[in-house]
Amino acid sequence: MPTTDHLAFGIDIGGSGIKGAPVDLTTGELTTDRVKIPTPQPSTPAAVIEVLGRLLAEFDEDDDAPVGLTFPAPVLHGGFPFVANLDQSWVGMNIEDEVRRELGREVVAMNDADAAGVAEAHYGAAKGVPGVVLLTTLGTGIGSALLVDGTLVPNTELGHLEIDGRDAESHASSAVREREDLSYPKWAKRLQRYYEVVEKLFSPDLIVVGGGVSRKHEKFLPLLTTRAPMVPAKLRNNAGIVGAAYRAAELTR
Repeated sequence: MPTTDHLAFGIDIGGSGIKGAPVDLTTGELTTDRVKIPTPQPSTPAAVIEVLGRLLAEFDEDDDAPVGLTFPAPVLHGGFPFVANLDQSWVGMNIEDEVRRELGREVVAMNDADAAGVAEAHYGAAKGVPGVVLLTTLGTGIGSALLVDGTLVPNTELGHLEIDGRDAESHASSAVREREDLSYPKWAKRLQRYYEVVEKLFSPDLIVVGGGVSRKHEKFLPLLTTRAPMVPAKLRNNAGIVGAAYRAAELTR
């Protein structure tokens, strides 16, 4: 078991589920199986914080270990400027102060794709890669994380770029592929257009593709052509938990 200095919790808060686990910061591995609890409906701050308390109580770990929280929204100075997949009562609240007051724990909040990017930069596919790294998560939407020499540029929200008159994720996310029953080759054409635009804007040295569909990367990544190398994420669905834990330890110790 890692020492207290090498342990933190990561909790990934989504519109349908809240999952978390303690993380060994030396290796980036979960120290035990993660626990998942359905997101309460309505997903008000009080209801979600109650779930966070129950989730943390599932683990027999040090109560002083910091807690990293990811949210499906940009996080600016501890709060949301806007939110799509949680109750609107979160907007205008300082999330970190509220959770800290209710649970008595040191917490750090961040965007879910940013957490995945941090995890991949420190433990996964982007570890040791200099220059500009772009991570995208393909899921319900398209999340993004941009890192420069390992340093996060937060809240990029590149899934909301307007491309050919459309919000990019409304045309090219993994959820759209499923909803429209697109074949992987047809979906890859939409992704190709998306990555062409993003690559032109940011000239990344590496593109990392995450999200649940990345476990099937062999079905679509070979169909894409980019100047930068494009690789699947290594931490897959644990990336948000790991990145949140890493960031919490980094900012509270």
